[in-house]
Amino acid sequence: MSEADVMKIITDAMWVTTRIGAPILLTAIVVGVVIGLFQSVTQIQEPTLSFVPKFAAMGLVMIISGPWMLQEIVSYTQALIRSLPSLIS
Repeated sequence: MSEADVMKIITDAMWVTTRIGAPILLTAIVVGVVIGLFQSVTQIQEPTLSFVPKFAAMGLVMIISGPWMLQEIVSYTQALIRSLPSLIS
């Protein structure tokens, strides 16, 4: 197995991880900023006020985009397994 093959596998794995994690992370960031603005405007400093909506929004995103995320992981794994014979020789 050449160094280029290893780098391609690592790069593909990082791209799949980035694509899968992006919806959840972006949701957490957007909800966190909105709740932070709400807290600063109303001067309510309750820690659970930021946690519960963020948790609920991330759960909703997981439910909505879960099948797509699973398909991305399965596609990458299938491509990796299909490429094993060429990597071994």
